[in-house]
Amino acid sequence: MNTLTVPDGGKKVVYVYISIFGAVVVLMMLLGLVMRVAQGGSITVEPGLFYQIMTAHGVGMVGIAGLGGAAIMWYFLRQYVELYTGILTANLVLFLIGVVCILSAIFLGKFGGAWTFLFPLPGESMGAWSTGAAILFLSGVLIIGVGFLLFYLDVGRALITEYGSFAKSLGWPQLFGEDDGNAPPPTVVASTMVTIVNTLALVAGASILVMMIINLIMPSFSVNPLLAKNLIYFFGHTFINATIYMAIISVYEILPRYTNRPWKSNKVFLAAWTASTIMVLIVYPHHLFMDFVMPTWMLIMGQIISYTSGLPVLLVTTIGTLAIVYRSGIRWDMASGLLFLSIFGWAGGVVPAVIDGTIAINQVMHNTMWVPGHFHFYLILGMVAMVFGFMYYLIKEDNKGSDSVVDRGGFWLYAIAGTLFVFMFLVSGKEGVARRFAVHFPEWQNYSTIASIFAVFVLLGAAVFTLRFIFRLNAKAS
Repeated sequence: MNTLTVPDGGKKVVYVYISIFGAVVVLMMLLGLVMRVAQGGSITVEPGLFYQIMTAHGVGMVGIAGLGGAAIMWYFLRQYVELYTGILTANLVLFLIGVVCILSAIFLGKFGGAWTFLFPLPGESMGAWSTGAAILFLSGVLIIGVGFLLFYLDVGRALITEYGSFAKSLGWPQLFGEDDGNAPPPTVVASTMVTIVNTLALVAGASILVMMIINLIMPSFSVNPLLAKNLIYFFGHTFINATIYMAIISVYEILPRYTNRPWKSNKVFLAAWTASTIMVLIVYPHHLFMDFVMPTWMLIMGQIISYTSGLPVLLVTTIGTLAIVYRSGIRWDMASGLLFLSIFGWAGGVVPAVIDGTIAINQVMHNTMWVPGHFHFYLILGMVAMVFGFMYYLIKEDNKGSDSVVDRGGFWLYAIAGTLFVFMFLVSGKEGVARRFAVHFPEWQNYSTIASIFAVFVLLGAAVFTLRFIFRLNAKAS
């Protein structure tokens, strides 16, 4: 198989993706800081506005994580298969159109139904927002989903064209037969897995979004609430998890360049990705442990798979990262440092998730700050750190720039403050502090105040990474 080059037009679109990613992440962190400061009692935010901010923060981070992961996957996968730059651009255009719809619905229409838009809340706001605002929000999410679906359909087409089937691009001939040394590279295997699970997730998400929009227009069109919740969480959980499976491609591609050691797809690696393909699709019922009308077997499955779903790929990636770095003489800089940090963030974030995936614990902890603690852990220190590492790789690759004291200071601010910030979420959850509360009791406020201090430093670190990337791109262009 010939190794392809990334066309200049494709690179420019990827630069736009990553620039938008950095800017939006900083903005979403600022919104998150506002919420934490308000919960600490230092400022007053009217509850309706708080839930609008919470909705924008949640949907913004999920969407931008998908955009950042897609940029990484496209950039490296394009070196193995033929992908269309036009589809990459179309996804970005639809994403921006969807964002305009969503922000209009939230800040003009006052929609505050959270990014999960659980039925029937969008249509039963008790006057907090109009039906039109709910339709606009759901339509914005649908438009973004269509863009991503086009993206994955193009990836699927390219993989099947090059390899003949998803089974072959997952490495099944080498996994279940003789390992002939011709297994697909890790980037191809990971991209195949993400394409399979996210295509299914996006179709499910589009289905329930369309049903809910029709219900808002014609209330006589009934929607089963339990079916709606299953479809929403199948879509939402799968999509946000897939972002880290896309971003991990940066580790598979960049660290070997730094260590001069190849990352090969052996049988263990292929088995891990095949197992995760199945488990990511069936783990979502752990979000429905409190829905006692759910079939018991699905809740049991959700608990069991919660213990195992992230482990196969996480283990082979963590062990592989340590092995490829050990005694390699690796060049430590911002790119390799952030990627190495991201493996810690991913592994650390899984631990509280597994704990919450136990039914007995979930019944007590699920509606506390413990849950945002675990997903902020693997997003801030895991997935987002991967994209920031990719940022620095891009600017190093293009102009051989060196890291400054500001870069290194930003790294340590981000790593240390990020760890302490997510730790405060987990401590708050352990103490029973409720999540999704606009106003906190006085005995809860100290946790939010301390977390807000750490959040400021995380925000500064992220701003350093983003501004350095944009300035270096501008310098290169000039």
